Amino acid sequence: MYTRLLPVLLMVLVISACQQNQPDLQSADLSYFQPSDSGLQTGGVRMIPIQTPKGNFKVWTKRFGNNPQLKVLLLNGGPGATHEYFECFENFLPAASVEFIYYDQLGCGNSDNPNDTSFWDLNRYVSEVEQVRTALGLNKDNFVLLGHSWGGILAMEYALAHQENLKGLVISNMMSSCPDYGKYAQDVLAKQMDPKVLDTIRQLEANKDFGNPKYMELLMPNFYTKHILRLPLDEWPEPVNRSFGKMNQSLYVTMQGPSEFGIAGKLVNWDRKADLPKITVPTLTIGGAHDTMDPEHMKWMATQVKSGTYLHCPNGSHMSFYDDQSTYFKGLLDFLKKL
Repeated sequence: MYTRLLPVLLMVLVISACQQNQPDLQSADLSYFQPSDSGLQTGGVRMIPIQTPKGNFKVWTKRFGNNPQLKVLLLNGGPGATHEYFECFENFLPAASVEFIYYDQLGCGNSDNPNDTSFWDLNRYVSEVEQVRTALGLNKDNFVLLGHSWGGILAMEYALAHQENLKGLVISNMMSSCPDYGKYAQDVLAKQMDPKVLDTIRQLEANKDFGNPKYMELLMPNFYTKHILRLPLDEWPEPVNRSFGKMNQSLYVTMQGPSEFGIAGKLVNWDRKADLPKITVPTLTIGGAHDTMDPEHMKWMATQVKSGTYLHCPNGSHMSFYDDQSTYFKGLLDFLKKL
């Protein structure tokens, strides 16, 4: 009889051991995955009404996760790109229970596009961010603003106007002076190019022949894959290509100019170096060794704000969250955990 019972006893022991090794889903903290809004669920998507001097529009936002103490609003670059190139954040922030919010600025991606260049204005975008903040219920106890590239300019301007609403600020891959950015492109990055390639690029620029296919054909392998995202073009991540493929060219050219190789748009004289000491909230600046922006300038920025930290990505370029992911996200999460 004992011989017949032995297999049954062994099976019971195995099942018991397996059950003990399973996570207790009833006791696990699942609040991060709970909806923050009642009523109809839309996957965290909200269209936020925005008031402007020329009428009302809506901008697209999407909440990812739920953390009442830590909410990161992402400001994309370009200007004129979309939230989509930030999608790699989904592999890092949720595991650390950091809530983040995608947001397409007016004229970008899923948001309304007024098709009017008078809307492409820095002060108007600051007002827009403040309206988004209010609508989403973000405040000084939970609100972190992360701006990348052009989004970094917008984040700095927002902090200088409304930092009483911020818990923290992240300026990713952006200098505090566009004239200095242009000078870095001219004096440092241009000199790293093949002189013959540079001469052709400069000739096209002098003739304002930016629509010539040769212009980007030269810039992509000689500048973009060296300083924007350090991967071969055929290996660029799909979210980046998807975002850049939707670029609002009217917004981009109006504010930035024809390319990332320096600056020539409305932002050409933007400079906030002298105002950095006015930023008193905890601030992280991030730069890459191969960035389009001067990493030494971004390191200096962290010494000018009241409570600054610099994160250097030794393998990173302008999109360090792709080409130096381990450094970027470890540093970002370390900063966020200390807030």
